Amino acid sequence: MADDGVRVDRWLWAARFFKTRRLAVDAINGGKVEINDARAKPAKTVRPGDQLRIRKDAFEFHVEVLDVAGQRGSAAVARTLYEEFADSVARRETLREQLRAQSAAFPQPRGRPDKHNRRELARFKKEGG
Repeated sequence: MADDGVRVDRWLWAARFFKTRRLAVDAINGGKVEINDARAKPAKTVRPGDQLRIRKDAFEFHVEVLDVAGQRGSAAVARTLYEEFADSVARRETLREQLRAQSAAFPQPRGRPDKHNRRELARFKKEGG
C-alpha cells in the first residue's frame, strides 16, 4: 500500500496524531492541517514524500510522510509512517520549556480549600477585595 496513498484524515488517525478520525476531520476543516503548504480537505490523498503541517493545541508538527496506512496500528508502527523535521522538534521543545516555566511561575492550589481557607475567602469577598 506504499505507492497508492490514503485519505489524509485516515492517515492522521493511523499515525496517531488524533485519537479518532472525527477529531482529525474537525482539525482539517478548521484549517489546522496543510499538505505541501496548501490547505487540506479530509478526502485529500496523502502519499509518501508529502509534507504536512499539523497544528495541535499550542504545538505545530512539520512532518514528511514516509509510508501510508489505512488502519491504526501500534505506536511503534505509527512512528514509521512519518519523519519529523529537526526544526519542528526544536520549536516544540522550546515551546514545551516555556509552558513548563510559565506554569511553574503560577503555582496551582492543591485540592479543595479547607474550612479555614473557605472562611478567609468568604471574608475577602465580603469586604470587597
